[in-house]
Formats: sequence, structure tokens, C-alpha cells
Amino acid sequence: MNEQDFAELAAGAALHALSPDDERRFREALDARPEWRAIAEADAETADFLAGGAALVTPPAGIRSALLAQIAVTPQNGDAQSSGHDDGSSAATETYAEASADDAEVPKPPTPARRRWTRTIFALAACLAVLVGVGIAAAALNGQLNRPESVIALEQIQAADDAERATVELPDGGTATAHWSASAGAAVLVTDGIPAPADGKDYELWYVRGDDAIPAGVFDVEDGRATAALDGDMQAGDVIAVTVEQAGGSPTGTPTTDPVIVIPTA
Repeated sequence: MNEQDFAELAAGAALHALSPDDERRFREALDARPEWRAIAEADAETADFLAGGAALVTPPAGIRSALLAQIAVTPQNGDAQSSGHDDGSSAATETYAEASADDAEVPKPPTPARRRWTRTIFALAACLAVLVGVGIAAAALNGQLNRPESVIALEQIQAADDAERATVELPDGGTATAHWSASAGAAVLVTDGIPAPADGKDYELWYVRGDDAIPAGVFDVEDGRATAALDGDMQAGDVIAVTVEQAGGSPTGTPTTDPVIVIPTA
């Protein structure tokens, strides 16, 4: 038995669909080739997953009788006559019988590879179940994996024991709130109701430390809102300021305009 044959048996075993003879062959192969056990275990886990995800549904009344009636008119073991039509299999059988009478050494017709269909259907069902699960969770997972760094920084600051914040009113009626943590050495500015800068301009963040203004990045505004993490390490007593600079930030590394937001942190 090769690994592919064993994989077919493993799929049937996971679905409890093996004949007694195939079940025996499956068990013997497991004992003889322990390195294949992982294949059987993976199939068993997949079958458990499929079973666990299936909702219990009460079958409709009369389904058993309808199923038995369908079985009664379905060809069994290749007997096409009971279905009321001939699909060519009868002629093929007769031709083979005649050939066998002339030559006893003619090999028997190959047995259809039913187990391979079992494995294929098993794999498709597993993939379908996984895709359904992925489809349900994709939006949430994508949101978690692609959260802005500023949002992550804000959450870390808010979770710190020494988290602090300060809010100022803006001339246009909006607000700007600075969140910071000395232990994290980080700060985030959250604005609401701030107008977007003119074309070719950006808002630039600064740490004002004594007489020095240290650039801390630029940020965009969307619908009057922004959440921006300041670059670099914040120090105790820093003032957080925002100026309007040319796109990309001040070319000199120092503010070129008066600040439109000033938030002391001490």
C-alpha cells in the first residue's frame, strides 16, 4: 500500500465509511507505517470540525419512505435494467463476457476507484467549511490585523497605570486631546472637528521642550477627525503642539508658522 492509498482509507475512516475489509487494511497500515498516523489524525480532526459546525435539523416527515422508494428504482451494482434504460454498460458487460469465454486469461474489468471519490469529496467539504468560517470572520480579522499604529499606541497608553490626558478647545469649535504615558514614553493626539489643511499643506506635530521644538510627524484629517501617534520619545513636561506646514512637514525641521494647537502635559 502506498501513501495515496492510505490517504484514501484515512478519509473513509474519518467518515466511518469503510467496509470491514478496508477497515482491516487501514488498521494494518497504521501499525506498519506509524509515520502515516498524522494523515489519519488530520482527517479525523477535519471530520470532527465538520460535524461540530453542522446544525441539528429535524428531517422532514416522509423522508425515509421517499429515500427507500428512490433506492428501489436506482441501479444497484451496475444493474442498468432496473432503471428502465440502457446507458451502454450492459453491452460492455456482454462484450467482456464473450471475450472471457474465448480467453480465460483476459483480466477482469478494473474496479472503479470509489475511495478516491471519498477523499475528494472529503477534501472539498473540509475546504467549504473552512471558507464559510473564514467568510464569517474575515472582516473582524482584517480589522484586527490592519489597525493603524496610532490606534494601537492609544490603546497601549490607555492601558498604562500612569496614563494621562488633556483636552483643549479649538477656535473652530472642535477639540484636541493629548493622551500620554511617561512609562510608555509615548503620546497620541486625537482631534474632533478640526478643519482639513489647505491644499499643499499638512499638520505637523511637535514636542516643545524648553526652547526647542522637536518634529514628531505629520498627520491627515478625515471628516474633521484624526488620531495621530507622535514620533519619538516623549519626556515629562513636554508641550504637544501642532503647526500648519508645507506638505510633508517643515523643510527646516523647525516650525515655520504659529501653532494652531498647544497642549501642556505638566
